[in-house]
Amino acid sequence: MRKTLFTALLLATSALNAAAQNENGNNGITVTGSIQSDILIPQNDEKIGAVKDDDWAKTNTYAEVNAMSKHLDAGVRFEYLDHPLPGYEPGFKGWGVRHYYLKLHYDKIDLTAGSFYEQFGSGFILRTYEERSLGIDNALVGGRLVVKPVEGVTVKALSGKQRRYWHYSDSWISGADMELNIDRWVKGMAEHGTYLTLGASWVNKYEKNHNDITTLVTEDDGVYKYTLNTPEYVNAFDVRANLQVGDFNILGEYAWKTDDPSFDKNYPYIYRKGSVAMLSTSYSKSGMSILLQAKRSDNMSFRSSRTVSGTSSFINHLPAFTMDQTYALAALYPYSTQPNGEWAYQAEIGYRFKRHTLLGGKYGTDLKVNFSHVHAIDRNDHAAQGNTIGTDGYGSAFWKWGKEKYYQDINVQLSKRFSRAFLLNLMYMNQYYNKTVVEGEGGMIHSNIYIADGKYRFNKTFTLRGEVQYLHTKQDEGDWVYGLLELSVLPHFMFTISDMYNSGETDIHYYQGLVTFNTGSHRLQAGYGRTRAGFNCSGGVCRYVPASKGFTLSYNYNF
Repeated sequence: MRKTLFTALLLATSALNAAAQNENGNNGITVTGSIQSDILIPQNDEKIGAVKDDDWAKTNTYAEVNAMSKHLDAGVRFEYLDHPLPGYEPGFKGWGVRHYYLKLHYDKIDLTAGSFYEQFGSGFILRTYEERSLGIDNALVGGRLVVKPVEGVTVKALSGKQRRYWHYSDSWISGADMELNIDRWVKGMAEHGTYLTLGASWVNKYEKNHNDITTLVTEDDGVYKYTLNTPEYVNAFDVRANLQVGDFNILGEYAWKTDDPSFDKNYPYIYRKGSVAMLSTSYSKSGMSILLQAKRSDNMSFRSSRTVSGTSSFINHLPAFTMDQTYALAALYPYSTQPNGEWAYQAEIGYRFKRHTLLGGKYGTDLKVNFSHVHAIDRNDHAAQGNTIGTDGYGSAFWKWGKEKYYQDINVQLSKRFSRAFLLNLMYMNQYYNKTVVEGEGGMIHSNIYIADGKYRFNKTFTLRGEVQYLHTKQDEGDWVYGLLELSVLPHFMFTISDMYNSGETDIHYYQGLVTFNTGSHRLQAGYGRTRAGFNCSGGVCRYVPASKGFTLSYNYNF
């Protein structure tokens, strides 16, 4: 740990010294950074299942510094997660420096050494990123080269090991990506509002053969021990095309990978190849927008270590094609992408009724309708009694659905300003959530959700916002009611109180009180209350958060 910290600091210092010596010393250095610290002082609460352990306080704290100059950048991040907030995986705990980089950029070349994030296309075969609320930081540590040899061409090449908390995977991840902007070469395309981008990517994972992986399988005539011969090299490929003509855009993308046995649920250690296909179209014009998307994925779990589970071991990312919800009850049952395979669809229409019309009124009215549906793909097991270990697992007709519905929702949102001071947002959501598929048990939950969100500005100093939400279901824990009041006192303060109440099975209140103070680049928030056990999700990736109760303190600073 100390050696890594010393290396990171040395890289940052070298970048500063080099930048200071740029061309007559006139270019200077730009230094940016941030501090984020979230603290919980936990308390026991048997009613909600919150259990206090030996830590009197828990915190996730990050401090980051980046130095940028004309040709050289450097950065380092310190993380203190030795007493982490509840719900993170066991390997998340620790402290020190695991993110540091040195970047050289000159003319048409960018060269990075150290930690970096990258995404090829939509991320089907490679996406590394940081999402602190989910505990994800799967950066690659190694080298990346980005070259733009001629106008309209971008080529990337990289190699490194993936970070998993305080360790690095044993495998090497290497890859290359090329994007061609055809409109840069064909005269008249851009002038007529036409743009075409073609892309192709390749990713290779080198992981030593785990010939020590064995499994016991019970069959009719006895118990057999299998030793798996796993491939050392796994290759993944991606091709895509993105066409924009005026207000219309269409994106088509297809990715596939070679056999890569992993210990994922339902079909562990099968040798089936993986694939994902996506088609996305959109239309946007003043006052109107349309989005249509479809995606089929099949055995596209791609991990840096085949024997490790958890969200931070993924090399790739499969978007959920469901709407990310910000309202508490609309987000009560969030969908998590199933990497073993799914058909996913999403459609969204947005329309603005113009001012001074019957439906638009004095200030106009915004209407948005979103529909999402996720279904199982068809699977036909090749082996009897579901014993597919060591085989290609199953057959699957491309266009055929499986029997299970994983998720579906339709939500309608209406936003209308009645005066300069008062804005009202209304939302209705009808949702089907297969809790067994996403969480392991619980069956299908069908709910209806109603939300009203109003904001009134009294004057330049005081603004009051309120929410009322109601979720009705006959499954799981039954009905929920949620209320929130938020008073903004410019320029520094915000006061928030909320309560989420289960009027069905548990009869429990989850109350919260928060005070937020902002000044300049500083933000400080203090609060007290209960947090319900459940899933925190972003983009189809989820983390289970256990119930908690206590005092919270959060500090953010950017410079």
